[in-house]
Amino acid sequence: MHIDLNAFFAEAEFLRHPELRGKPLAVGGTGRRGVVSTASYEARRYGVGSGMPGYQARAKCPGLVFLPVDFSYYEMLSVSFFNYLKRYSPLVEPASIDEGYVDMTKPAVSSGDPIGLFREIQKGLLLEIGLKCSIGVSSNRFLAKMASDMKKPMGLTVLRRRDIPSLLWPLPVSSFYGIGKRSFPELERRGYKTIGELAQGLKRRDPFLVSHFGKTFDTYLSHAFGLGSDVVSVVPPEAKSIGRSLTLEEDSDSYEVIEDVIRRLSLDIGSTMKSERKEGMTVTVSVKDVSFKTKSKSATLEGPIGDGREIYSEAMSLYTRYFSGMPVRLIGVSVSGLREANATDVQMNFFNYGEYEKKDRTKLMVQEWNRRLEGNVLKLASEVKGPGNADKRGD
Repeated sequence: MHIDLNAFFAEAEFLRHPELRGKPLAVGGTGRRGVVSTASYEARRYGVGSGMPGYQARAKCPGLVFLPVDFSYYEMLSVSFFNYLKRYSPLVEPASIDEGYVDMTKPAVSSGDPIGLFREIQKGLLLEIGLKCSIGVSSNRFLAKMASDMKKPMGLTVLRRRDIPSLLWPLPVSSFYGIGKRSFPELERRGYKTIGELAQGLKRRDPFLVSHFGKTFDTYLSHAFGLGSDVVSVVPPEAKSIGRSLTLEEDSDSYEVIEDVIRRLSLDIGSTMKSERKEGMTVTVSVKDVSFKTKSKSATLEGPIGDGREIYSEAMSLYTRYFSGMPVRLIGVSVSGLREANATDVQMNFFNYGEYEKKDRTKLMVQEWNRRLEGNVLKLASEVKGPGNADKRGD
């Protein structure tokens, strides 16, 4: 089973702002160069979508309500989501903050009514936590993922291999999971407009496709004919670092623009670290200047961090110290020195999220002031060990 939360950030905001339900809503960066992270289905009817610049979204939908991203809140809802799934199967693999794979073989067989079981999962999630989802069921990960995208919101699709010619192949090639936005226009120009057309081209080993997909050719060939891995990996492979980068539409030295980018990158990293139960000791900021040279600066901290807002604070301190005023075309943030986090799972819903939102405010306030003061000037009382407690930050 692949299960995907529908318009997650927007639905999360509707939970705590029920007065906005039914109105077009977008969640994302609210700065001058901010972009839409998630749009509600009401906003999508106006053409508002993920990745769209905020000014363009507002032009398309004059009545659009635009709220800032609150990753801490979304992360806690995400933890509740995955804990909920573990009631039905211990084999749960998060794919991102709002989607995951679940091996439902044994539960489905023992239930005697698999479709009823999937409906129960879907309806229970909505009633208990307040989140809508789409579910795809198939014999492997790829087909389950494709199935969950076929009906939204609140869809349930079972995709059998015998249904591939009638359900999968007629879909546009742009919907083929794994094909990026830059790839499908070229595929369409070459005559591959549907997944079925691509499947036949892969089967006859079109030299263009062999060159285009390279080492991944055989994977795409297998997927196009409904073959692929059915393994749900409960323990993800260890990563040495977790990072994100963004190439700007044009070179910029604007503090406001770059701060917005670093904030979004940091929150995204924090979301990944939360879902993977990771903390890190070193934060790195990288920039690519107008001559395409990449420059990086790092800070190794006294203690591990994993919260997106903490990463943002440290990253902005590095940027302000080393790169402020420099025209850049690319910005990257990463966290390394990873280790297992000692975080306790929380089961959060719209009845109790408030108490969890308050827990880190003092710590975050201290970090924000340290960023503004460009140094590790303030400490929590619990961090002060007495004379001689040296600051271990470094470049």
